[in-house]
Amino acid sequence: MSKILMARPAITIFLLLTLNFVNMAQTPQTPNMEAQRTAMKKLDFLVGEWSGQASVTRGGVVIELEQSEVAQFKLDGLVLMVEGVGRTKSDGKVALQALGLITFDDTSGSYRMRAYNDGRWLETDLKLLEDGKGGSWGFSLGEISTKSVGRINDKGEWTELTEITIGAGPPQKLMELVVRRVTRK
Repeated sequence: MSKILMARPAITIFLLLTLNFVNMAQTPQTPNMEAQRTAMKKLDFLVGEWSGQASVTRGGVVIELEQSEVAQFKLDGLVLMVEGVGRTKSDGKVALQALGLITFDDTSGSYRMRAYNDGRWLETDLKLLEDGKGGSWGFSLGEISTKSVGRINDKGEWTELTEITIGAGPPQKLMELVVRRVTRK
């Protein structure tokens, strides 16, 4: 009986390893990490620490913020992590926290972003602007849709405008920011 009990962990490990290899064999394509890194280098213009101003509309009220953004590559250039924090100008309390993870899918040839904010998250495509110094993204949920455009302007500032559309109504400004590079990481 004790030999059977002692053999169980070995059998379990063998089965787990075997299932892992079977699962790997079913993977349709090995990621091309060099293609991913090359594509991600196109987002290098965002890397660094940024500081400036932002405004966010919540419940029809515009909140003015001191905004900071930190963008840095992770996983040897495969992921761009962008973290934004906005503090109210009136009392310095955190009013906006967002985290975005941007990757490149070499199979589809597209950028993907997963963004977190206020206990929610969304996944969306990120499209580079033609000039290569910005991008656009958005999402739709029922009758609500957003569109965001972020870019580096002629002054070297990172600007971002997010508009929200509800039903057939006109787009309304949801967020706007202008930040300047503090340091390059």
